[in-house]
Amino acid sequence: MNTAYLLTGGNMGNRAFHLQQAEQYIQQYCGEIVCSSSIYETAAWGFTDQPAFYNQALELKTMLSPDQLMRKLLEIELEMGRIRTQKMGPRIIDLDILLIDDLIIETELLSVPHPALPDRRFALMPLAEIAPLLMHPIEGKTITALLDACTDSLNVQKK
Repeated sequence: MNTAYLLTGGNMGNRAFHLQQAEQYIQQYCGEIVCSSSIYETAAWGFTDQPAFYNQALELKTMLSPDQLMRKLLEIELEMGRIRTQKMGPRIIDLDILLIDDLIIETELLSVPHPALPDRRFALMPLAEIAPLLMHPIEGKTITALLDACTDSLNVQKK
């Protein structure tokens, strides 16, 4: 059994509904969601000329391997209508694996821990809410410590 920490997000349509729908699909196809953070709203990161995002962190217990989990998450994105047309562009749903146990994985399909996690307040804040003492296997710091050191200046607000 693996413990995975996911970040769900989206900025198109009914953002809260899409996060709820994604959570249902993840529970159905990937494993048991044992904890979920509050929903946070953040201005778009990277390509900024788009609506604000809603994000939520999930703790998932899964029997799937990391690659199987990533493939299932990509299938869920497709099922929900995500079309990848513009990198960092608007999207109905985005499902990312932030961490899985204390694994370090670098494949064509998957990078765990998520390489941008220490630099993104919109991922660290919801993750710190549900797993503040979780250790980042590369940085050797807790999620709370990473959040305290994060230089990302985007405003992240709990909804």
